[in-house]
Amino acid sequence: MARSASLSGFPEWLPQERLVELHVLDTLRKTFELHGFSSIETRAVETVGQLLRKGEIDKEVYGLSRLQEDEDGGEGGKSDKADPNALALHFDLTVPFARYVVENAGYLAFPFRRYQIQKVWRGERPQEGRAREFTQADIDVVGDGELPFRYDVEIALVIAEALSALPIPDFRLRINNRKLAEGFYRGIGLTDTAGVLRSIDKLEKIGEAKVAELLRSELGATDEQAALALKLAAIRTEDTSFVAQVRALGVTDELLEEGLSELEQVIDAAVQRAPGKVVADLSIARGLDYYTGTVVETVLVGHEQLGSICSGGRYDALASKGNRKFPGVGLSIGVTRLVSRILSQELATASRSVPTVVLVALTNDESWSAAQDVAAQLRGRGIATEVAAKAEKFGKQIKFADRRGIPFVWFTDEDGKHQVKDIRTGEQVDADPGSWEPAPEDLHVRVTTR
Repeated sequence: MARSASLSGFPEWLPQERLVELHVLDTLRKTFELHGFSSIETRAVETVGQLLRKGEIDKEVYGLSRLQEDEDGGEGGKSDKADPNALALHFDLTVPFARYVVENAGYLAFPFRRYQIQKVWRGERPQEGRAREFTQADIDVVGDGELPFRYDVEIALVIAEALSALPIPDFRLRINNRKLAEGFYRGIGLTDTAGVLRSIDKLEKIGEAKVAELLRSELGATDEQAALALKLAAIRTEDTSFVAQVRALGVTDELLEEGLSELEQVIDAAVQRAPGKVVADLSIARGLDYYTGTVVETVLVGHEQLGSICSGGRYDALASKGNRKFPGVGLSIGVTRLVSRILSQELATASRSVPTVVLVALTNDESWSAAQDVAAQLRGRGIATEVAAKAEKFGKQIKFADRRGIPFVWFTDEDGKHQVKDIRTGEQVDADPGSWEPAPEDLHVRVTTR
């Protein structure tokens, strides 16, 4: 991870680093599928109009153009950000997913449970935790017309389970509810609730004093209103005691009560099923306007400066077709951000740098065909195997295996007798290619926390 990249913001992993990333992806896949989520993949490009329809975020979007402009000026020609039909790379997976649901609604069974692991692109300033090309892993549940609130609870628990299975430090899901926040702001007389949320969302970056100034100068808040908004944002509890703390502020509003009830259900379930992993944090706002209820951000304990490694929430109007609404709830894990921190801090390591378990050595050049037969038997039983390319001295073939990170070397003498050597310990024993098995911990690359 100390090496420099030739193109900033577009990370590439060495083989052993890629094994760590694959472990993360495989673990997430397994967990999502255990909970009944189906995998989908959407196209890498969307129209600019589609990407921007829920907010002006064009500064993050990479437009798509051809090196040689289409003479007809048709699709795929020179990109123009002002043209809603121009093509651009997707900056997240939620907006493309909303389009996918609308276009395929007639073929999907609702509530539709999906997971999606893909690359996305943003015009970020490259730094640790922020890249221009990165992988996200999303899960969502989308309903047709309505979606029971219980899915908000389930999504949080699934993510807590998935993250707990990864070789990462302890983490916290910081959860709030937009209804709670918006109802509270409305109750104290601040009508531009979206504007207040955007200001509160900047708390950790600019601090309370500057947020208070924003509320006063840009939203017309009084000193008392700004103080109450900041008091709400200061509430953090690991149980449902936040309800009493909010009510102690003396603000009443119907939407506030609805949000309090919903957040209480999420936190209550988490206390029982994911103890110590979830906190009610009323400073969490999420800047995007399409969130309508539960909102989540997740941090690694001791690595909070990295930012959120998993975020998302409830959206009731992101996807629609005429009068038909498709409300949903989902969370997105920043896989590249997570893997970057795992690697840079050496939080986890792969047990070896290649998936290969066995190198079949060659006694002479004529033994290559017989070596392939041995390799085929081993592979047929799920043991990753390579065959040496040339019949060098056994010492050189063993050194080659060592450089590759292959733990075992297989030998067959001229009489057809087989032996396998563990080059880590030097132990060499008789073996049968039809029945020999490595120790379970050697069969696959293992990724462990340091």
